[in-house]
Amino acid sequence: MNVKVRPATRGDCKEISRMISELAVYEKMPEQVKITHEELERDGFCANPFFECLVAEVPEEHRSKEGFPIVGYALYFYTYSTWKGRSVYLEDLYVMPDFRGKGIGKGLLSKVAEVGKKKQCVRLQLSVLDWNTPSRDFYAAKGAQDITASEGWRSLRFVGQDLDNLANEAPKD
Repeated sequence: MNVKVRPATRGDCKEISRMISELAVYEKMPEQVKITHEELERDGFCANPFFECLVAEVPEEHRSKEGFPIVGYALYFYTYSTWKGRSVYLEDLYVMPDFRGKGIGKGLLSKVAEVGKKKQCVRLQLSVLDWNTPSRDFYAAKGAQDITASEGWRSLRFVGQDLDNLANEAPKD
């Protein structure tokens, strides 16, 4: 199957939003998705985008049974390590179930790595749910290192009222 991996456009945001919801169902957290395609358009296609995205597009004859030509995406953004320098963070990598096992995920992941290398990133980071063995195995087969045990890093997050409270404690100008 001829799959084209290309940078997402503003016009792809409805499809990306659809797949974000599909991914959330797979990850058993559909109620967590609050973002809209309008927010994706605003945040990804502005003067200083918060993220970049690649999509996997199939030819018309290979569209999904629902008629979708875009069957996967990789959404990523840049971070900075004070120890290592430029980094790229892969927020989501998703391929629709009927299209898995055809090299599409590998193509998306490899393209994110290529984009990062062109921007002189020294590492590609991501998070994966502990129960998601297929994804963990996929990334491990490509050389990803699980630093949870080896380095002891834990992911933390401030949200909602806790984020508000923290922001309200900021020194005043």
